[in-house]
Amino acid sequence: MVDRDVTRPQGENPEHFHDVWTVANVITVLRLLLIPFFFSVLLSDRSDVLAFALFAAAASTDFLDGMIARRTGTVTAIGKAIDPLVDRLLIASGVIGLYLIGRLSLWIVVVLVLRDIYLLWGAYRLERLGERMPVTRFGKMTTTILLAGFSLLILGWPEVQLAGEMRYLGEAIVYIGLACSLLSAGHYTILAKRLVRAHHTTS
Repeated sequence: MVDRDVTRPQGENPEHFHDVWTVANVITVLRLLLIPFFFSVLLSDRSDVLAFALFAAAASTDFLDGMIARRTGTVTAIGKAIDPLVDRLLIASGVIGLYLIGRLSLWIVVVLVLRDIYLLWGAYRLERLGERMPVTRFGKMTTTILLAGFSLLILGWPEVQLAGEMRYLGEAIVYIGLACSLLSAGHYTILAKRLVRAHHTTS
């Protein structure tokens, strides 16, 4: 459930709720700073391995900041807001970059970008009501699948036989992530409608 107390949501340590430079938040900011470096390396075509390393570093530390925040009791409002935004930016940079270098189709870019715009719009509408959309396990799993698929596409390895021709394995994983992303968008829509109804009932 989403906490209604926007001053200090339930489960957050009051000593850290307003902190900015916690260890978890620093990791999140470092992930954010890696995105433009990854994007420039990918488009420059200097090294697939370096682009993969930068993307994988940003993606693999996704779980780390949340885990540190929970275990140290330093969950903050800014961290809960920035972390999913960094995830969205990382996915957007990956999908757009892979399209620009010819490893993803345009329709995949359009679907994923529109899906993220839709979710951001929904989150904004909820914030105006004083509500916050929880990040579900299925949503996190979807992000993990997409990031794994993008990582393999960036590396350009391994190649497997799909539909009678050699294709990157990462492409198949991206298709799975795409299907999950549409399902998760529907799930978030249902959750948002419940939150709106509950808000109007109690207000």
